[in-house]
Amino acid sequence: VFRLAHLEDERAKTVIEAVDDCAGSWRAQASEPGIGWGLGFARYKNTAGYCAVMARVEIDQEIRVTDVYAAADIGEVISRDGALNQIEGGILQSMSWTLKEAARLEGSQVAAESWLDYPILKFSDVPNLSVRLLEPPDEPPLGCGEISQGPTAAALGNAVRSALGVTVRDLPLTRDRVMQALF
Repeated sequence: VFRLAHLEDERAKTVIEAVDDCAGSWRAQASEPGIGWGLGFARYKNTAGYCAVMARVEIDQEIRVTDVYAAADIGEVISRDGALNQIEGGILQSMSWTLKEAARLEGSQVAAESWLDYPILKFSDVPNLSVRLLEPPDEPPLGCGEISQGPTAAALGNAVRSALGVTVRDLPLTRDRVMQALF
């Protein structure tokens, strides 16, 4: 509501309202401690596609993302399947960056010797995911290349804040960083 009240761009408002509509019935359920919803929104480089992401997290020993909803306005959609795949892939990549990925250093050297040593999102970490493409009539294509990465990271940070009441300011959002924010 706060964000909508301060936006003048009607397409931006429409994207945020659309993602809220997609997640609305889930968000209406009673929330328990350790469960939170977060919203992230951006217009890529202020000139390309619009994307809003709503994420639900459950936090116990770790942060688990259970549901992600996204709405995007990329103008005229040239390849619907390609656009959906690009946005979904960006959400998953951003989840990995935001929750897991960090290069461990030993002195000035990277400690990971292979992908087995590097923390990354696993298939078992993939949440329920739904993307809605808005297709405004008579609008030129805007592109969807990397529109979902920023809003996803913001949505996850906001969901953690909603679940725990504290803001974790450093990425990735690991257990240690959450504990530092709490205490």
